[in-house]
Amino acid sequence: MRPYRTKHSHNPLAERKGPYGPAQARVLDLAGFEAARREITSWPGYAPTPLIPLDGLAARAGLGRIWYKDESRRFGLGSFKALGGAYAVYRLLAADVAKATARPSVAASELVGRTHRKITEAVTVCCATDGNHGRSVAWGAQSFGCNCVIYISTFVSEGRKRAMEAYDAKVVRIDGNYDDSVREAAVQAARQGWFVISDTSYEGYTAIPRDVMQGYVVMADEAIEQLPANERPSHIFVQGGVGGLAAAVLARFWQLDGAGRPRFVVVEPEAAACIYASLSAGKPVAVGGSLETVMAGLSAGEVSILAWELLKPGVDDVMTVEDAAASELMRLLARGEGPDPPIVAGESGVAGLAGALAACADPDLSAAFGLDERASILVFGTEGATDPEVYREIVGRAPEEVAPA
Repeated sequence: MRPYRTKHSHNPLAERKGPYGPAQARVLDLAGFEAARREITSWPGYAPTPLIPLDGLAARAGLGRIWYKDESRRFGLGSFKALGGAYAVYRLLAADVAKATARPSVAASELVGRTHRKITEAVTVCCATDGNHGRSVAWGAQSFGCNCVIYISTFVSEGRKRAMEAYDAKVVRIDGNYDDSVREAAVQAARQGWFVISDTSYEGYTAIPRDVMQGYVVMADEAIEQLPANERPSHIFVQGGVGGLAAAVLARFWQLDGAGRPRFVVVEPEAAACIYASLSAGKPVAVGGSLETVMAGLSAGEVSILAWELLKPGVDDVMTVEDAAASELMRLLARGEGPDPPIVAGESGVAGLAGALAACADPDLSAAFGLDERASILVFGTEGATDPEVYREIVGRAPEEVAPA
C-alpha cells in the first residue's frame, strides 16, 4: 500500500506486565466464554471460519506472516456479529422461559422448535446498528421466536436495511448518527417494554453486552486453535468501533498468554476514533460530528464502558486510518497477491489489516511497532460484502465475481 494518513498513540495507561486478573474477569470470564462456546458450536450450520495465510501480501509488506481470519460466511450472515447478537437473544429468551417454567435451563432447540412460543412471541428485542449487529439480532429473533425492532442512522445503506428486514425485523431509520440511534433504541425500549440487545454498554446496562462480547471470544479462540502448533502472532491489529470486538480478542489472548500476549493495536477510522480519544484523555470521552466513514460498522463516537475496562490496561497502541486505505485494501484482497487467494472483504472488515499495512508503509511507524521480516501479524476480516452494491462500487466487481460461493 502507498503511504496513507494515520495518527498513532502508544497507550499511556497500558499495564503490559499485568496478568488477566479479577478486574478483567469481572468483564469477561472463562466460565462465560466456555458457556458461549458450548452453545454456539451446537447451533446448526456452525463451523469455524478459515484462518488464511496471506504469504504474498506479507512478503510485499516486508513481514514474516499475515494471518487473516475470514468471517465473511459466518452462519450465512456475512460477519462475525453472528456470534454476538444472536447469542444474546438466545440467553435472554432462555432465561425468560426458564423463569416462567421453573426450569434450570432451556435448550436452543426448544426455542427453534417453538416449544415455548406463547412466552417468546410476547417478547420484543430491539437494538441500534450500522448493519451487522442488527442482522445478527434479527436472525436470532427469527430463529428463537420473538419480535425485533431495529434503529438505524441516516448513514446506514439501504442494502443493509433490506438485509435486516429479510429476517422479519422492523427497521426504523432516524435522523442523526449511530450514537443517536443507540439513544433512540434505549428510549423506545423503555416506553414499550422491549429488551435492548446492544453490543455497546453504558451505565446501568452491562449484562447483555457482556453476553454479546462472550460470543465474540469464540472467534478469537478459533483463531488460536487454527494457528500452527506453538505459534503465536507477534502483533494483533483489530478494528475499534465501540470496542467490544477488540476487548473480546484481547481478553482471550490475555487469558492464555498473560504478559507474553501479542502486541495489541486498535485501528479506527479518522472520523470515528473514540478509543483513540479516550486513551489519549485517560477516560472515556465522546467524539462528535456525523461519524460518517466508509467503514460504516465502525461509525461510533462512544466507547463501551465494559470494553473500556479491558482496553484501558490491555491495549498497547491505537491508530487511525483514512477511508481511502480501507477502499484500496478491499481491492487488493479481491485481486489476491501472488499465492494469496482472492478474498471478499467488506469496508469495516479490513480496518485492522489496513492499519497494519499503512504502518508498514511508514518507516517511523513500522520501526515503532517492530514490523519487519520477523513479525507475524494476526488480523480479523470481520465482514464480507454485507452490502453487495457498496462492495461493487468500491471494488469494481460483484462479490460473486471475486470469490464464487
